[in-house]
Amino acid sequence: MSESTLRIGVVYPAVLGTYGDGGNAIVLAERARRRGVAAEIVQIDLGSAVPSSLDIYTLGGGEDSAQAIAAARMRVSNGLAVAAERGAPVLAICAALQVLGTEYTDAAGRIVAGLGLLDVVTRPRGKRAIGELVSTPLVSGLTQRLTGFENHGGGTTLGSAAQPLGRVLYGAGNGAFDPNLPEPEPRYEGAVQGSVIGTYMHGPALARNPELADYLLSQVLGALEPLEVPGVAELRSERLAVCGAEDQN
Repeated sequence: MSESTLRIGVVYPAVLGTYGDGGNAIVLAERARRRGVAAEIVQIDLGSAVPSSLDIYTLGGGEDSAQAIAAARMRVSNGLAVAAERGAPVLAICAALQVLGTEYTDAAGRIVAGLGLLDVVTRPRGKRAIGELVSTPLVSGLTQRLTGFENHGGGTTLGSAAQPLGRVLYGAGNGAFDPNLPEPEPRYEGAVQGSVIGTYMHGPALARNPELADYLLSQVLGALEPLEVPGVAELRSERLAVCGAEDQN
């Protein structure tokens, strides 16, 4: 960290900021500060290259045209790739997950090369996924069910270098969709590769999933003391109850 201050980057919020995803950086900063760690949120605008020196990076969702702008801008410099290579945590939501993959199909049906930080390919699902999303985490260190709101038309397939973030209990998750075939089982959500986590959970995701927020923080700060924030447990309980998927632990 720079002079003991945790620096959290929000990458291109003007185009990757759908559904309040910028709130993920606020959650990270506040959970650090409540533990006595100084934290700074660094907004990275479209006119700037992504610096490689920040501690944590967050990227949000965006519409098709916004996604294309973000993808083109991130290809100009390799700051995010350099940061991920040294192990800086990266949280990519929805469209950002697709951009960080190997390739995705854009709104015009063109195949677009991604940044290759995640071994995933995204193609049109053929049916839009909209609604609550709940999964059981498949990453060591995460035990609580993951909850968010998904709204995407892409189906994401993981390659051998990536692993899923969770197994879907409610919602669509990554699954490609063919109207002539049943949905695949088991269904998976998100992708994890090295220090990069991609997910379709909006919300913002870390407001609903404090354990995931602390997981990201711990990659930089080390082991963390437990932290209870008023209202968070109630929020989780409410959203999970809607899906009949309350925490079991």
